[in-house]
Amino acid sequence: MTTPTATATAAPPATPTATRPAERLARLLAAITSVRAPYQAAVFRIGLSGVALAFLLREWPNRHVLYGVRSPLSFDLAQVLIREERTFTVLAWGNGGLWFETVYAATIAAALAVLLGWRTRGTSVLLMAGVLSVINRNTLVGDGGDNVVRIMVIYLVFTRCAQVWSLDARRARRRPKLPGLDPVGPFLWVAALAVLVPLSAHPTRGWALAFWTLWAVQGLWYAANRWFPRHEARAVLDAAASMLHNCAMLVIAAQVCLIYATAGWYKIQGSRWQEGSALYYALHLDYFAPWPALSGFLAGSTLTVLALSYLTVMVQVAFPFTLANRKVKNVLLFAMIAEHLGIAVVLGIPFLSLAMVVCDAVFLPTAFLIALGARCGRLTARLRPPALAGRAAPRADRVSS
Repeated sequence: MTTPTATATAAPPATPTATRPAERLARLLAAITSVRAPYQAAVFRIGLSGVALAFLLREWPNRHVLYGVRSPLSFDLAQVLIREERTFTVLAWGNGGLWFETVYAATIAAALAVLLGWRTRGTSVLLMAGVLSVINRNTLVGDGGDNVVRIMVIYLVFTRCAQVWSLDARRARRRPKLPGLDPVGPFLWVAALAVLVPLSAHPTRGWALAFWTLWAVQGLWYAANRWFPRHEARAVLDAAASMLHNCAMLVIAAQVCLIYATAGWYKIQGSRWQEGSALYYALHLDYFAPWPALSGFLAGSTLTVLALSYLTVMVQVAFPFTLANRKVKNVLLFAMIAEHLGIAVVLGIPFLSLAMVVCDAVFLPTAFLIALGARCGRLTARLRPPALAGRAAPRADRVSS
């Protein structure tokens, strides 16, 4: 009887060490060329455009006094201020009421379009131009909320904020986009050209270069979609747009941390904040007391004033250092959101508080945003009329089958 010979199991070939850096580089390139934080970008888009829309609608009755022909800052004085501050506003091109109404109405329409996520790549540029034009017409009546909106609306242009929760994403899911058949594209090109021609003669040459660059990028993207939809150059453009989006989201996060760190460290240097009585004096200012009874109730408790004053400083100073710890960051994040909502109600500063809440939403966990979106979707489906729900059900069945 023969004994079977034992066959030695061959060991798998070892991976060459030379391929490991290549694999790491490939993973790194895949990470930076894919859209990061799409839900945070969508919340940022919805919130920022909503704040801009609410601001423009609230100031509608007083728009001529604040930014229009009846403003105490006359057109000639505004021209001097614009040249000194080197700001951008298309309202400096004319002093007519029709031109002002056109710009104001177009800004409202752009804010609504960005809020819904409709043709976001072009309408976000129009929103930026409109918001900067209105606010920069009279910067003397602005506050911290206007400054935050002015900064963030510029960053919004460089994000791919319509990947989810937008009409653009809904249209992309229902049918593939046909290259070159964008109906709003020619209109945006004509509008951009109408803005860029007089902007070239504007004293602020930097804004002219920025808008011409954006217009050129729009044309390059349109040409790639129309003539090279499946070419490698189209994939390169898509990867570049994703990297630009990731950089913009990182800059937004850094800007928020800078705002909080600056505010917190400046408060530390103040004697009122050091002794914990700063909030007491703020609650006794008539300008910041829309609810005198509520302000008086809070100011009457020494312990509450002391705790809120110190808590405000500690949260603002500590927030940038808590980003490395997810749990601590989430606790401080919700505390800051609650603080801003309290400031909006108690001190009557709604737009500054809402703008900061929108900026804070960039740090919200993705799982929380997905769950929130699913809950809102179920609520929308529950509130939908039965006739529409009955027509939508068979379509969903056909898609799933």
